Amino acid sequence: MSDFTYAPPAAAPVILHEDHELVFVDKPSGLLSVPGKGAHLADCMIARLRDVFPEILLVHRLDLDTSGVMVFARTPHAQRHLGLQFEKRQTRKFYIARVHGCPKEPRGQVDLPLTVDWPNRPRQMVCFESGRPAQTDWQVIRREVTGARMRLMPLTGRSHQLRVHMLAIGHPILGDPLYASGAARAHPRLMLHAQSLRLRHPDGGRGLTVSAPVPF
Repeated sequence: MSDFTYAPPAAAPVILHEDHELVFVDKPSGLLSVPGKGAHLADCMIARLRDVFPEILLVHRLDLDTSGVMVFARTPHAQRHLGLQFEKRQTRKFYIARVHGCPKEPRGQVDLPLTVDWPNRPRQMVCFESGRPAQTDWQVIRREVTGARMRLMPLTGRSHQLRVHMLAIGHPILGDPLYASGAARAHPRLMLHAQSLRLRHPDGGRGLTVSAPVPF
């Protein structure tokens, strides 16, 4: 993607929930989660949050092109607590995607191991020899004229997992600059949104679900 120009949206961060341990935000499509290499890629979600919360700490990431719910920690304790939840797959993540074509079945699971496609980084690919286990549950919400609106529930957290898994079953996510082609690629943004995130609060362990409205 040599013709890529980083031009993130200028709007201030949308805070979905904040307390003494956590900050949930609605990351827009086109904004990096963390800084990239070089001064021109310094603008990102965590840098913008540090203007308001200087103590903010990273917990997880969303792809540049993906929008939706992200959680950040405000204390080292919260960062460790949430990090373990993500590592042990104790969080619940729900995404909404618009895909090209429509699956014949109303729901299913993709269980395909993933690894980096080294000659074509940052692309990922299915690889049964060296790939790491990756599972995604999916459900068709609504059939559309040339595709479908789907709910995607990753059970693992591999890089580009949802994008590669949808491509693997023949239904690439619309607007995907890496994995879609032709008419499926001709959209103003990647049609993938992290709609909600459920986790246990670091202070007391109570369940907490935060959602962000789908922008497409």
